[in-house]
Amino acid sequence: MNKRQKLIAYAVKYSGDYNKIIKAINNNEKVSIDTSKYHAITILDDIYPDNLKELTSPPIVLFYKGNINLINNEIVGIVGSREISSYGTFVTTKIVNELKNKYTLVSGLALGVDACVHSNSLDKQTIGVIGCGIDYIYPKCNQYLYENMSKNHLIISEYPNATKPQKYYFPFRNRIISALSKFVIVTQAKEKSGTMYTVNEALDLCRDIYVVPYRINDSDGDGCNSLIQQGANILLLEDIKCL
Repeated sequence: MNKRQKLIAYAVKYSGDYNKIIKAINNNEKVSIDTSKYHAITILDDIYPDNLKELTSPPIVLFYKGNINLINNEIVGIVGSREISSYGTFVTTKIVNELKNKYTLVSGLALGVDACVHSNSLDKQTIGVIGCGIDYIYPKCNQYLYENMSKNHLIISEYPNATKPQKYYFPFRNRIISALSKFVIVTQAKEKSGTMYTVNEALDLCRDIYVVPYRINDSDGDGCNSLIQQGANILLLEDIKCL
């Protein structure tokens, strides 16, 4: 078993647990798992994106379905709330329809903004970064998106087959979205939102953040207004073409 196969075997054995994989590597742990059935890239591979190596904890193995070559395209991240409003749907769709002709768009294949990003990008190129096993469809209502993207686009995950989603997987996966992105756009976010994990990771990586403004009495977007108050770039409709 070569070094590359060993990394994949560790990821399978420990269900993608980053700390356990690192410990196994450091201990040069013996492992005997057939890795031939897994579609994966490792941090040792030439195709592994350099921008992921900027992370403090870069993913050691990424399992995938679809066209892995998309991972080195010029990518923009668009993220936001799972409970999307009519305004959030409008601005997300508007932004996606403008940017999908220039960039590959990445999001988290969750409900709300993520699903809006992916569904409006199916005629171009989109990447979903998921927080569960690569063959695990979550949420189930995104089955059509999952099936389409796994054939015609790209889905990636640190977690191998049959790994059920855990609450703490999702903020950890957000670092991948941030690192892959040239810049990150937030189209809807409440004050306390998982979107903020993605923003914080992006800031740590010196990525620009663009945020859609909301009315001052609109709680669906108070996280967006807070980010603008803290110095994020305001994204108006007339600005989209300039990105």
